[in-house]
Amino acid sequence: MTVTAHDAPAGPAAPAAPAAPRNGAAGRGSPLGLLVTPLLLAAACLALYLHINGQELDSIETRALDREVITRQLLEHLRLVGASTGLVIALAIPLGVLLTRPGPARFAWPVLALANMGQAVPSIGVLVLLAVTVGIGFQQALIALVLVSVLPVLRNTMVGLRGVDRSLIDAARGMGLTRTAVLLRVELPLAVPVMMAGLRIALILNVGSATLATYTNAGGLGGLIDTGISLNRTPVLLTGCVLTAVLALACDWLIGLAERTLRPRGL
Repeated sequence: MTVTAHDAPAGPAAPAAPAAPRNGAAGRGSPLGLLVTPLLLAAACLALYLHINGQELDSIETRALDREVITRQLLEHLRLVGASTGLVIALAIPLGVLLTRPGPARFAWPVLALANMGQAVPSIGVLVLLAVTVGIGFQQALIALVLVSVLPVLRNTMVGLRGVDRSLIDAARGMGLTRTAVLLRVELPLAVPVMMAGLRIALILNVGSATLATYTNAGGLGGLIDTGISLNRTPVLLTGCVLTAVLALACDWLIGLAERTLRPRGL
């Protein structure tokens, strides 16, 4: 007797095919998503350029908005932000790692209290205090920026390392890894997202606070903002504010790229 398809016994159901990925919108990690921020920042700079070129500028505004002047102030600002952020990373991350180790952990609260004091005082207050006590210039502004922004990196380094699952550390130790190897290969990679969040906050704080460095003769984009306010020149003020905001957003985007690169796969 011939068995037809309708008479055949039903076997186990075949597994469903995986659903095709949706192409309706680009994900956050897609190449298109990564290009959104640079394109928006470029559009903001272009809009600023067209707006300023469409204005009738007087002699003061023309001198303040000269291309060489703006380039010099932008480079001074980048130098301040880069140097202060580098010092914060060099100081806060090793100190945060040290304060999570069993021995030095008892000094964590006093160190965090000192770092809290540095951030509790307004940036302009720190700059003025340093100007009165040790003078003015690039180095004094650098010290002030480090004091203002060291807390987020220090605190997030400690929080990120303390948040690593203890069982993962014990498993790594059971495999024969030394304490240093466990720190470098297990703890720090797993703490990267939290640490990068603190670095992002510190970097944006530095970009904003560096505008005040112009009052201590350290240069930066704050010169444009100060000129625009003191001389009531709106185009100059607008240029300084827009360039500072664009720089802060660009730094935030770069930190996001660094976090994607350093974050372990699967997190």
